[in-house]
Amino acid sequence: MLSAMPTWHAVRSTLTWINGTSLAAVALAAATRTPLVRGPGGVFVAGGYRLRVPRQKCFTVGTVVFTKRTADWLLDPERADLLAHETRHVGQYAVLGPFFFPLYFAACGWSYLVTGGYGARNFFERHAGLAAGGYRELPLRPWATRLRVRAASSPNRRSPGTPSPH
Repeated sequence: MLSAMPTWHAVRSTLTWINGTSLAAVALAAATRTPLVRGPGGVFVAGGYRLRVPRQKCFTVGTVVFTKRTADWLLDPERADLLAHETRHVGQYAVLGPFFFPLYFAACGWSYLVTGGYGARNFFERHAGLAAGGYRELPLRPWATRLRVRAASSPNRRSPGTPSPH
């Protein structure tokens, strides 16, 4: 008998297989000879990933969380927050499918442009939990701060609750 999986986990997992991102992850694991271990919630952990790219300790493709450490390291209860962070990315893959890749890299570019860091203003990392993923808040670069202040004080900007002039 199959063990029951919460509905969202089953849907999320099914969507990543249908949209091809989990298949891409399994292909990457096979190509890099990275063994897969079943983790919680329909997620797999590929421990011992050896390529230098990406630089992070962990990254996710489809339903597979890759780590440069062992799978046991990531599955240790002490790293439950990090695994939860990576698992939130699984949900993002479920919704966006292969569009996740260019959108994620665009978000990295935006974050780097306005802060000098790839994660601080990256929507996907913020949604997954910055601190849990090992990212930290960074201040906006001076030009971005000036632009933000200018936009907030624009005379064309209506205060909340103000009716539209049209």
